[in-house]
Amino acid sequence: MATTIDKNDTGGEDNTGLRAPLGWWQRTGDFFAEVRNEMKRVTWPTQKEVYATTVVVILTAVFFGLYLFGVDLALNAAVQQVFARFGEA
Repeated sequence: MATTIDKNDTGGEDNTGLRAPLGWWQRTGDFFAEVRNEMKRVTWPTQKEVYATTVVVILTAVFFGLYLFGVDLALNAAVQQVFARFGEA
């Protein structure tokens, strides 16, 4: 929801440049009204879509976890070989 801003509007400010408390309440109310309107426009996923994407995320996490575990083992073995060949410091 687009709003226009009047250049002469002080935004609820008084002569001291401080915003009036009523302006804060109005802005807060406007914010929550906009949130409510946006939530009505949200397209929520179906239970089947949520289940499918959850399975994909879990499988991807397991795959990369095992992959990184293998890479870690390989690098650890390589470092151990270097230390065995050239001696530990």
